[in-house]
Amino acid sequence: MREFEADLVVRSAVHEADGVLALTLGRHDGSDLPDWTPGAHIDLVLGEGLVRQYSLCGRTGDTDSWRVAVLRAPDSRGGSVRIHALEKGSVVRARGPRNHFPVVASRRYLFLAGGIGITPLLAMINEVDAAGAEWELYYGGRQRESMAFTAELARFGDRVRLVPEDEQGLLDLDALLGVPRADTLVYACGPERLLQAVEERCASWPAGSLHLERFAPRATEPAGAERSFEVVLEQSGTTLEVPPDKSVFEVVREAGVSVLGSCLEGICGTCETEVIDGDVDHRDSVLSDDERETNEVMMICVSRCTGPRLTLAL
Repeated sequence: MREFEADLVVRSAVHEADGVLALTLGRHDGSDLPDWTPGAHIDLVLGEGLVRQYSLCGRTGDTDSWRVAVLRAPDSRGGSVRIHALEKGSVVRARGPRNHFPVVASRRYLFLAGGIGITPLLAMINEVDAAGAEWELYYGGRQRESMAFTAELARFGDRVRLVPEDEQGLLDLDALLGVPRADTLVYACGPERLLQAVEERCASWPAGSLHLERFAPRATEPAGAERSFEVVLEQSGTTLEVPPDKSVFEVVREAGVSVLGSCLEGICGTCETEVIDGDVDHRDSVLSDDERETNEVMMICVSRCTGPRLTLAL
C-alpha cells in the first residue's frame, strides 16, 4: 500500500511552552486522515531536501486532525526554524504515519520524558490510562516554563511528577530504575544523555522492559573495517556493488530504484527494507535488539552487510 502523502493546512499554531510550538494539521476539505497509534510520527516536508520527523501528540480518536509539537532548537539545521515560521492557514506537506515506538500491552508503565520528549509519551499516556493500566510519568525539563503540555497533564494528578531542573535538579534515575520490576515497562524519550543513562540503569531489568525513541542517532561501532559488498535486488534480479564510501540507500537510488528516505541517519525508519538473505551490520537507532537478531529488516541509509552479499526485497 502506498504511504499517505498530502498537503495539509495548519488549523492552529499554539505556543505550548517557551520555545515549543504545537501545530494542528488537517486536510483542506476536513476529511479524515489515516489512523495512527501512540508512538507514531509523521514526516513534514519543509523545503527542497528538508524533511523532518515529529511525533504525533494528539488523540488517536481525532480522526480529522494531527497534532505535533516542535522545539525551536538553537542548533537547528533548519527544520525547527521553518516550523516556527508556520501560522494558522499555512500549508505543509506531510507523509506517514509510521510507528517504531509502539505501546506494548502491560499491567504497569513507567514513563520518563526529557523536554520535548514528552510528545510521543503524551498519546501513550492517554491510551494506557483509558485502558485502566497503572502508570507514572516523570517529566524533566530545564525550567517549568519550557515544559509543554503541563496543563493537559494536570488532570492526571499525582501520577505525573514534573521535575524542572532549576527547581529540583535532574530526574533521580537511580531511585526510579535502581530496582528492576518484572511487571513494569519503561518508556523513555528525550535527549541522548538521558536515554544513555536510562539504558545503563535498565541493563539489569528483564529483557524487553525498556523502550526508547531517539531524536539523534546513537553512537555505534562498525562490525569491522568498511568494505564493499554486493546487494541483490530480488524483484529485478539486479546486482549492485556498495562501495565503502556509499550507503545501500545511495547506491539503490543511483540505480534508478524508487526508495523512500528521510533522516538518512537511521532514526526515522522511513527507509526500512525487508532482508531476504545476508547478514546485516545494523547501525540504526530504531530497531530493538530482538528485531536486529531476527535480521528481517534493515535501515538501508546507515546499515551495511557483514558478508559479501545482501539480498533485499526491492
